[in-house]
This record gives sequence, C-alpha cells and structure tokens, in this order.
Amino acid sequence: MWVDDRIGKERDMRPGQYVLVSVTDTGTGMAPDVAARAFYPFFTTKPTGHGTGLGLSMIYGFVRQSGGQVRIYTEMGKGTTVALYLPRHWLSPQQNEQPQIEDTQLSGEGGTILVVDDEPLIRMLISEVLGDLGYRMIEAADGATALKAVQGEDKIDLLITDVGLPGGINGRQLADAMRQTKPKLKVLFITGYAENAAVGNGHLAPGMHVLTKPFAMERLASKIADIVKEED
Repeated sequence: MWVDDRIGKERDMRPGQYVLVSVTDTGTGMAPDVAARAFYPFFTTKPTGHGTGLGLSMIYGFVRQSGGQVRIYTEMGKGTTVALYLPRHWLSPQQNEQPQIEDTQLSGEGGTILVVDDEPLIRMLISEVLGDLGYRMIEAADGATALKAVQGEDKIDLLITDVGLPGGINGRQLADAMRQTKPKLKVLFITGYAENAAVGNGHLAPGMHVLTKPFAMERLASKIADIVKEED
C-alpha cells in the first residue's frame, strides 16, 4: 500500500510503500482507555500471573525500530484489529542472493554467551539464533543483573551487550567490570551508533569488537564465530 504525505502526517509515517499485516479477533473489543495503553510495557488486563503485558509492547518496539507503524482498531462487543505497517524494501538481484553459510562454520560447540540488552525482543532473537547453533545462552536486561547472572560461572566465552543500558552501568562499563575477574573475556558491543561514538573515546581494548545496527542474523553469527575462534 502507498502512504502519501497527508496520511503520513496523520499516522506519523514516512511517505512511501508499505506492507500491511493485520490480525483481527472477534472478541469483546477494548474500551478507549484500554486501547490507549495497549502498547505500554507491562500493561495487561489479565489476572496476576496470567500475562506479562509485553506482547504488544514488543511488537510496537520492533515495528517502530523498522521504520513502520502500528495501529489498533477496536469496537466494544465486536473485536479488535492490530495493523502493522512495515516499509517495503526492494532488493537488487545481487542483494536477493542469500549468502550460503555452512552451519559447521558457526557451530557453538557448547560455548557460553552472555547477551545483555534492555529490549526483550532483541535478547530473544539473539538467544534463539545462537542457541540453535549450539551456544549456551545467559540473558540479562541491564548491567547489574548481568553481573549477578555470571556469579559462579567458571567460563563465559563471549559478552554481547548493547552500549546504552539502563540502570547506571553502560555496556562498556559492564565489559570493564567483568574483565576485572575475567581479563581475557571477549566482548561484542552492539549499537546503533558509529563505532567511535559507541566506545566513547574511540579505543577498543584487545578482544573487544563492535557490530553496528542494523545487521542480518547471519552476519551476527559469523562475527561471533570469528571472535570465539580468536587466540586469547
């Protein structure tokens, strides 16, 4: 579908072509105050213990980071439609050819990776992809939780962390703190900023690497395989 200037302004979308994916139910619908808060993290109408309230929030975050928009159309007594507008991306014939990557090149061989990101969806995607390749995954949403999670862990093969973390400990500070007890720890910083901005002073200690967003999961897996194979 095409979004022109007028619709783009109304829906906070850039003009252009989009792919529309919609999901509709025939349930009870949402009251206006509920619909207005549907994308809030941890907001749920379910009883305690029956839902995290992260589902629509994670979808909203993913779509907005992709340059799209999410809309809710609901009517009490009739149901709800959630519409995802995703920017259409055109590939050249050369880009459309997917690189062939041998699974044996990327095998985790039982290595342990700590992934730290405050976005649940990003942690989930990275953990699923790398878990399927044989890595043992440990997840944390912030630096303090990450430090607690690795207490008692004899070996962490790699730390993957977003640079901008909540809670007062950023990704670089987390890496430096972990290297106090694990001086040979390998680190991969994931960031939406340029490399120099990501590490502050532009200096990366040996064994530290940067991967800038956006990236394909194949590229992430290949990068990790190269890092893990590096000599200490």
